Amino acid sequence: MIPDRNTFESAYAGQAPWDIGRPQKPVLDVSDQIAGSILDAGCGTGENALIFASRGQKVTGIDFLAEPINRAKQKAAERGLTATFLVMDALALKNLPEVFDSVIDSGLFHVFNDEDRRRYIEGLATVLKPGGRLFLLCFSDEESGTQGPRRVPKKELHVAFAEGWSVESIKPSRYEVRPSLKDSTFSEGGPKAWFVVIRRTR
Repeated sequence: MIPDRNTFESAYAGQAPWDIGRPQKPVLDVSDQIAGSILDAGCGTGENALIFASRGQKVTGIDFLAEPINRAKQKAAERGLTATFLVMDALALKNLPEVFDSVIDSGLFHVFNDEDRRRYIEGLATVLKPGGRLFLLCFSDEESGTQGPRRVPKKELHVAFAEGWSVESIKPSRYEVRPSLKDSTFSEGGPKAWFVVIRRTR
């Protein structure tokens, strides 16, 4: 199970710090590369998934909490969009009866401990077609302090995806968080992140 369930439930009791009402910019910047059918792993309230649904792509979003999934379904209905949203633990991806051309992970990878990280990547390999790509946005070890999730060094990304994957690019990026976020110690301009493109090779 993803750790700190209470933390995430508390965040979604109001408006989560990362729930900015639109897709994260790094995802938008490469949206033309995110092709075919899409899985949004850890989709939250669905903004990343819905931008692709608006383009007519087949999209499935999963999150382990019911509240953000309910909000995602409501947004889809309000916008007249077709997307599938499921309450599902991302560590159980092998139970999804579908494979996808692309996977988006905007803020999920960095919540896992080492063991769960391995389980997650094993699951990704069962739902992403060979040759398909994972588009991953995670906290960078260049972000100082301890607020927020685990920081991920570039080396850990290469190690985690060493077998059966090819890391095509790792670029410095930023997370956008709500401007009204109080008591934030994040870097000015948003927490530092890595945006990673990874291809499944087998």
